[in-house]
Amino acid sequence: MPDDAVADSVDSPDSDSPDSDSPYSVLPAAGPYGVAIGSALITMVEPHPGAEAEYNRWYEDDHFYAGAMAMPWMFAGRRWVAPRALQALREPADSAVARPLEAGKYIAVYWLTRGRYRDHMRWTVATNQRLNADGRIFHRRDHVFTAFQDYLGAVYRDGRGGARDIHALDHPYGGLVVEVVDAVGEAAVDDASAGAAGAAGADGAAVSALVDWLRAERAPRVLALGGAVAMGLLFTPLPLPEDRMAYVDQVAGLGRRLTVLWFTETTPARCWAPGFTAAAADWEKSGLGRLELLAPFVPTLPGTQTYVDELR
Repeated sequence: MPDDAVADSVDSPDSDSPDSDSPYSVLPAAGPYGVAIGSALITMVEPHPGAEAEYNRWYEDDHFYAGAMAMPWMFAGRRWVAPRALQALREPADSAVARPLEAGKYIAVYWLTRGRYRDHMRWTVATNQRLNADGRIFHRRDHVFTAFQDYLGAVYRDGRGGARDIHALDHPYGGLVVEVVDAVGEAAVDDASAGAAGAAGADGAAVSALVDWLRAERAPRVLALGGAVAMGLLFTPLPLPEDRMAYVDQVAGLGRRLTVLWFTETTPARCWAPGFTAAAADWEKSGLGRLELLAPFVPTLPGTQTYVDELR
């Protein structure tokens, strides 16, 4: 047998008969399992200088699968990267999310099945504790914007006639623009003071006002960019559990932050004006929110080091 065949061989399937008492038989038998987004993991990361290539290989060869896609109730995922030319488009300069503004050159996004967030969270905490103990966590990186986020809905260019939210990470979109807005004013203060109790955001006055204004005013302008923007998916951060990994900070902006993921048909640089260049002004005019991050990305090319030499 050739050496490469030996290297790629796998163990035979277990020959034992199915065990009806196994958790693997019991757990899927109850609870939600529809094809619907309930929440997302959005994780924006900055590899340390000089560690970019090693970080990229670790994430694509190991962590994307073992630390995410192999887990229950996580049904789609994709990685994106921001080369220097796209980093230069980011704003605002005094971002509350990315400090410095160019931090967070990689972002990964994953969909979780509606109604299964808590189940997945228990699994992911335990898995990452094991990966860390086994030396399979890459520590030469910083989490810039990492949070599980509650799904608040979508705005579509093509209605339900085109790709839908569940397809967004599998459809070959050419770009992703991450827009993060914090609510301002009295409602924002009230919602933030509610802490984790109101962190889901869908019922919070401040986040609801941001969503309503975006649907009515901002989204139509962005989606009219010559057909380049296909959809925007809306989220708000959830609190991380107390037993989370120590290298991931608790989430900021609970109860007052809106995250929008805009999926573009082409690279964001080709459709940046006017819809995205006007983002900060749009939100200022609304009187409801302040733009804290506008960051464009393009998809990584899995299994390669594409873009690694264009990050700094």
